[in-house]
Amino acid sequence: MLAACLLAAGQALAAGNAANGQAKAAVCGACHGVDGNSVNPEWPSLAGQLPEYIVKQLHDFKANRRNNELMSPMAQPLGKEDIEDLAAFFATQQPKVGEAKAELKARGEQIYRKGKHRPAVTACIGCHGPGGEGNREWGKSLAAPPAVLAPALGGQQAAYVAKQLQDYKKKTRANDVGRVMRDIASRLSDEDIAAVAEYITSLKR
Repeated sequence: MLAACLLAAGQALAAGNAANGQAKAAVCGACHGVDGNSVNPEWPSLAGQLPEYIVKQLHDFKANRRNNELMSPMAQPLGKEDIEDLAAFFATQQPKVGEAKAELKARGEQIYRKGKHRPAVTACIGCHGPGGEGNREWGKSLAAPPAVLAPALGGQQAAYVAKQLQDYKKKTRANDVGRVMRDIASRLSDEDIAAVAEYITSLKR
């Protein structure tokens, strides 16, 4: 039952056409960058993202399971093939590495790699990988943790990561399977969130 739910949450495999996706991604480039590397710190970079994760998020925007004043209306006209093609294109792009604020990076690395004891916070590395590459084998490891579709994070915009963690913490974003991110974010202080976001932007996948 759990396996079936998680597969549905990830919309199974993204089997799109990257070449077709490139043509369809022209409008996406205004916010996310023509190569998927956003130049606006508040908009996510999509380059190198797991295609299954992009598929899930676009379906969630389309179905109002995730809400954003810009993305929700953009997702509405997209069909299943459009979504898979876009995911395939962005997944093939090379992500860039950001530069972390030195005064926050060490604390962020500690949380990302080892978690926290009080209150208990699971290390980010367990699901998102040492280089922030995401859980690419999620569909093959449903019998053992991590059994979630964890996105690639390495090089992601720090401001965007911090905003998403705050949204999970405040429960204004609630499309995480099994409340995994809401539970983790609820135990992070604002300072923790700022630090781990800075460390994530410096990770190279």
